[in-house]
Amino acid sequence: MRRPTNSRGRPGSRHARRDAGPSQRQLRVGEMLRHALSEILARSDIRDPDLEGVSVTITQVKPSPDMRYATVYCEPLGGQNAKQIVAALNRHKGFLRGEMGHRISIKFTPELRFVEDESFAEAQKIEDILKSEKVSRDLAAPSDDEGDED
Repeated sequence: MRRPTNSRGRPGSRHARRDAGPSQRQLRVGEMLRHALSEILARSDIRDPDLEGVSVTITQVKPSPDMRYATVYCEPLGGQNAKQIVAALNRHKGFLRGEMGHRISIKFTPELRFVEDESFAEAQKIEDILKSEKVSRDLAAPSDDEGDED
């Protein structure tokens, strides 16, 4: 199989990264955005009844390859009213983008889109399944392969 080449005929074209993960720059900018957003939300300058007294955890920020957009994964502490809180954050995304523009120094402050981080709920569901009586019973049962060793 032939490796992709760049315009100079060298291996490793920039455009050959389609299936690869985020670039180092995307990871660095995402982390910078996450810290800035966490700091802004901790100060709680937002006047919204849905966000009143709520602690929000920003778990991850994924900027697009062109850095114009960023998806913000967040979860309210305790996981209650997550949909309502994410909707409130999306209502105030213009304000949050402006505040971030004052705190970080990149060419463009990305447009934000808040989504609920469901990884905690998924991890809890998997843990509940692993702790279930059915799985414990299956793990305790001797397997057919154990008696075949000579």
